[in-house]
Amino acid sequence: MGNCWGDQVKAESPLYSTSGMNSKYSTQDQSGRSSSSSKVSMASVPPTPRSEGEILQSSNVRSFAFSELKTATRNFRPDSVLGEGGFGSVFKGWIDENTFAPAKPGTGIVIAVKRLNQEGVQGHKEWLAEVNYLGQLYHPNLVKLIGYCLEDEHRLLVYEFMPRGSLENHLFRRGSYFQPLSWNLRIKVALGAAKGLAFLHSAETKVIYRDFKTSNVLLDSSYNAKLSDFGLAKDGPTGDKSHVSTRVMGTYGYAAPEYLATGHLTTKSDVYSFGVVLLEMLSGRRAIDKNRPSGEHNLIEWARPYLSNKRKIFRILDNRLNGDYSLGGAQKVAMLALQCLSTEAKFRPSMNQVVSALEQLQTSNDTPKNPQPEFKMVSQHHSNSPGRSPRKSLDVAVNNKMTYPRPLASPLYS
Repeated sequence: MGNCWGDQVKAESPLYSTSGMNSKYSTQDQSGRSSSSSKVSMASVPPTPRSEGEILQSSNVRSFAFSELKTATRNFRPDSVLGEGGFGSVFKGWIDENTFAPAKPGTGIVIAVKRLNQEGVQGHKEWLAEVNYLGQLYHPNLVKLIGYCLEDEHRLLVYEFMPRGSLENHLFRRGSYFQPLSWNLRIKVALGAAKGLAFLHSAETKVIYRDFKTSNVLLDSSYNAKLSDFGLAKDGPTGDKSHVSTRVMGTYGYAAPEYLATGHLTTKSDVYSFGVVLLEMLSGRRAIDKNRPSGEHNLIEWARPYLSNKRKIFRILDNRLNGDYSLGGAQKVAMLALQCLSTEAKFRPSMNQVVSALEQLQTSNDTPKNPQPEFKMVSQHHSNSPGRSPRKSLDVAVNNKMTYPRPLASPLYS
C-alpha cells in the first residue's frame, strides 16, 4: 500500500486468508457457461476498468449486500477487528461455505472483511484496483478475494482469512503472541512470496505489484505465503515498451532507486523490493528504523558491506535464530539479496531466477540439520521470560483474538 511525495498517504492494509475455500473459482465464457479455472490471464480480460460497471461485470467474485457483511461481522463489533490503518479496519466474520450467507461465529468459513473508511487515505481507485486484479487472478501464493460490497457510500472487500497474520508480525513483534520464525520457515515463506511475484511477472499475466513488503505477505495455518493488497498494482509494459511511467507510489525503504528517480516502473522494481524483504528476513530488522543507532537507520546501507563478506555475514543475521541455520545457506541468501538490491535494474535477477535459487537452497544441504520444532503460542509476556508457559496454538490468543498492529514503515507520499 503506499504513497509518494505529495499530499496523500496510502493506507497500510493487512489482509488475512483462510483454508477450506475451494482453490478454484468459476468463470463464464461469452455464452454464459461456467468453467472452472485455476487462473485467469490478464490477456483475456479488459485493462484496468475506467468505470465501476466494467469492473463489476468482469470480476469473478461475489457481490455482497452491506447488510450481509454487517451480520457476518456481528455489526462490525470492535472485538472483531483484525487490523486497522489509514484505509479503515479489517473485521473477522463468518459465512456459509456453500451459500456465502452470514453464519454464526465458529461455523462455516472465516473471512476477513476490509471496510474502506470514507475519510481514509486509501481511495476508491485503489479499491477498484483490488477488485480488478484479485478478482481475475488466481495463484496459490495470492490471497483469495471472495467478494466485495459496493452499496451507496459503502466500499468493502471480503477475503479468505489468514490465520497466521502477516510476515511483518512474525519478524518484528516481540514480547507478544508471535515466536520468531525458524530458518526453514523463513526460506519457505520467501519462496512462496517469490512464486507469487513470479506469477504476476509472467508473460501471461504481466502485472507489476509495486508494493511488496512484509506487511503485505500473509501466512496461512501452514505458513504458506500469499501476497495481499493490490491497490497499487499496475499492468506491465506492452509491445516494445520497456517500462510503465507512473507517479511514484509505494512505501519508503522498499522502492527501487530508479523508480524513485524517474517514475519508470518495471518488474525489476518488484525484485528490488523483494531484496529488501529478504534482507529483513535475514536480519530481523526493519528496512527503515529510526530507533536504531546512528548509521543503522537504513537497513540496506548498513548491511550492504556485510552481505558479500563470508567472514562478516553473521553480523547481520537475526540473533533470534539462535544460530539454528547453515552458514553456507545464510551466505547464499545474502548473495541473492545483494543481487536483488543491485543499484542498476539490469543486474537484478528475474523473479523466476529468484524462485529457482530458493528452491535449490530449500532442497540442498544448506538447511539446519536439527531444526527447531514449529512454534506454539506464547503468552503476552516476552517469550524468553522465565516461568512463562506456552499456549497451545498460534491461532489462539487472549480472548481468541489475534492482533495486527499497523506497520511502522514510512509511507511515500503522492
